[in-house]
Amino acid sequence: MVTSNKQKTSTDYDLIIIGGGMVGASLACALANQPLRIAIVEAVPYQADNQPSYDDRAIALSFGSRRIFDGLGLWPKIAPHTTAINRIHVSDQGRFGFARLDSKQENVDALGYVITARNLGRTLVHQLDQLKNLTLISPAKLTDLKLGDDHATAVINVGKENDRKAETITARLIVAADGGNSAVRQLLDIQTTAHDYNQTAITANITPEFPHQHVAYERFTQHGPLALLPMEDNRCALVWTHSPKEAERILELNDAEFLSELQSCFGQRLGRFLKTGKRSAYPLKLVKAQEQVRNRLTLIGNAAHTLHPIAGQGFNLGLRDVATLAQIITDSSQQNQDIGALDILEHYAQWRTRDHRLVIGFTNTLVSTFSNHFPPLALARNLGLIATDIIPPLKHALSKHSMGLSGKLPRLARGLPL
Repeated sequence: MVTSNKQKTSTDYDLIIIGGGMVGASLACALANQPLRIAIVEAVPYQADNQPSYDDRAIALSFGSRRIFDGLGLWPKIAPHTTAINRIHVSDQGRFGFARLDSKQENVDALGYVITARNLGRTLVHQLDQLKNLTLISPAKLTDLKLGDDHATAVINVGKENDRKAETITARLIVAADGGNSAVRQLLDIQTTAHDYNQTAITANITPEFPHQHVAYERFTQHGPLALLPMEDNRCALVWTHSPKEAERILELNDAEFLSELQSCFGQRLGRFLKTGKRSAYPLKLVKAQEQVRNRLTLIGNAAHTLHPIAGQGFNLGLRDVATLAQIITDSSQQNQDIGALDILEHYAQWRTRDHRLVIGFTNTLVSTFSNHFPPLALARNLGLIATDIIPPLKHALSKHSMGLSGKLPRLARGLPL
């Protein structure tokens, strides 16, 4: 990987990825062996302590995401840092309904895996360092973007805050992988549809009394969904949703009070909760870009869709964006087609439409259904959980969906190299 540290008045790339987080970095890794000149423009240096994409948050990887990393040749490097999810237990607090998913019943090694963003990030950055077709421009901030007929032009400020220099770089294709507050969307006035869930997610690492035995728990409480994911050292990654006002109160509790309230919502399946790590919180919104592609541009990951964390689908959906886009770019390049042409990119958008629609609909339905305490609806959803648990086709369909194995899959999502 070549690091840019000098001003360039006109640098030409085949592909510029705006945003070098986990989704943007994965796309660069996917295109490593292609005869393409790639640049990543990233605002925060990877080695910085405040690099937002590589902190200690827990990331849930679906089995389908494992296949993608297998196709990239990265899974052997990622696997030692993961904790397998062998079973998933879904329940509704104070009611009889529950459903259980099991990797053995699905004939897979695991339904998914849990890894910290930091460990996944280190693996991706190490891989980026090996890429000869990649230039990393960081720290750098995108300040202007123009989409022309045959190329796109990006203006970036490169360097630290007090010593920045303007550079102009061009490419056949711009990929926006710059997150939920995408600068690309803002500069190009790409509109979004947004739904505020009026919920705040509280995250922390929790140590329980009993071994987690590689079980992930999704519990629907009167306040909102509560998820506990198995991690190494018998820790569990917590995502606990509350109203914004209630979340503020909970964040101010001391550790003993916090664990006591968590215990009362979750129950005793893991024994007593013994310890909690640092607590963080963030508001929950569904944000979806109204345009996925334009001539010379495509949006992927959170720049295209930011989801509720229920069922842990967000990063996995973005990684399937990567797998699909990488295949379309590779196939187009090998056929000497223009990788930034609108008809090529519309093929990508059409391919991804069904997956986006299903995952967004699935997460929205879960949130709305389990947030409604109307007694007949509560009865119906609990009967639905029981039906899912005891009817094999329903259970298999839910498992397949949660593992990211539904619909038309690109080569990487089948574990195959490009």
